[in-house]
Amino acid sequence: MNEALARPAVVSHISDLIGYTPLMELCRTETGSRLLLKLEMYNPTGSAKIRMARAMVDAAEQDGTLGPGGRIIESTSGNTGLGLAVIAAERGYTFTAVVDNHAAADKLRGMKALGTELVYVVDDGTEELATAAREELAEDMARGEDNTIFTEQHNNPANGVGYFPVAHELHQALDGDIDVVIGAVGTGGMLCGTTRELRKLHPDFTTIGVEPKGSIAFGGPAHDYYQSGTGTPEGAEIGALVDFDLIDEGVKVGDVEAFATCRAVARTGLLIGGSAGGVVHEALTRLPALEPGATMVALINDGGEKYMDTVFNDDWMKARGLLDPEAEREIDEILTKLRRN
Repeated sequence: MNEALARPAVVSHISDLIGYTPLMELCRTETGSRLLLKLEMYNPTGSAKIRMARAMVDAAEQDGTLGPGGRIIESTSGNTGLGLAVIAAERGYTFTAVVDNHAAADKLRGMKALGTELVYVVDDGTEELATAAREELAEDMARGEDNTIFTEQHNNPANGVGYFPVAHELHQALDGDIDVVIGAVGTGGMLCGTTRELRKLHPDFTTIGVEPKGSIAFGGPAHDYYQSGTGTPEGAEIGALVDFDLIDEGVKVGDVEAFATCRAVARTGLLIGGSAGGVVHEALTRLPALEPGATMVALINDGGEKYMDTVFNDDWMKARGLLDPEAEREIDEILTKLRRN
C-alpha cells in the first residue's frame, strides 16, 4: 500500500484510524470467480458509518453552521450515532441521538458510554422501526437553535462524499480488478458514494443494491423487517443519497435468509451484522454465474458483535419466527463447497 493510503504507525485521535479496512476472500468458484468482503467493522466503532459521520461534521464546520461548543443532532439506528459520538467527543461538541427500540441494544449502550444524549421517539418498549418519526423529531429539536445542526444523514451530500475513500482503497488494493460491487442500501451513502467515485477510476463494473424485504426503495410490498440500519420503511422518504442511476440492479433479501447467512458465516470464524448477511446471501447466490475469474466485492457495513442479543440469540430468533436451521444448513453447504476451491 502506498503512503497516500497507508495508516500512520502512531495516531493521536481515534478518528485517525478510520479507513484502510481489509479485504478478505470468503470463497471462490471452480472457475476462479471470487467473493471478497470489504470488512468495514475494522473502523473505529465497528462500522463503515463513522466515515460519513466525520464527513458530515467536516462539511458543517467548513460551511460555518457548526462552531466550537456546538450541538449535533441526528436520527439514528445506531452506527451513524456511534460515529457521530466519537467525532463529537474528539472535537468538543454535544451530541444528541434520536432513537427507537428497533436499534440493537449494544449500539444504544455504546452511544451512551461515549457521552451521547439519547432521546427516544417512542419509549414504550416496542421494537417498531420509527424512522420517519425520528427524523421529524430531530429536525424539530434543531430548528431555530443557535450553533446546532441536524446532520440529516439521509439527505446530506457529505454522507456520500465520506465513502469516496472506499473507492480509492478498493482501486488500489485490486488494481482495477473489480467486476461487481454489492452492498446494502439504507441512506444510500456507502453504495452510491463508493460507486460514484470508483467509476471515475474504473468505469466497467456492475453495482447491485440490496435492501430487506419490506423496504420500499426498490418497490413494495411494504412490511416490518428486523434487519437494522438498512432499507427504507413504509412512511419514510427514500433519501437523496439513493441514486438509482448508479445502481444497476436492486434486490431484496428477507430477514430469515439474511440472518441464516450471518449465522452460517460465523461458523467460518467471521461475525457479520444483519444487513451484511443479506448482502452476502445475495452475493453467494450470484457468484457461480459470474464470468470465470471475475471479482465480486461485498461491502460489509459492520460486524456481528453488536447483535449477540438478536441475530445470534436463538430465543430472540425463535420468538420472531426467524430461526431456520435448514436455511443455515444450505448456506453452510454453499460455503463449504466454495471454500474448498
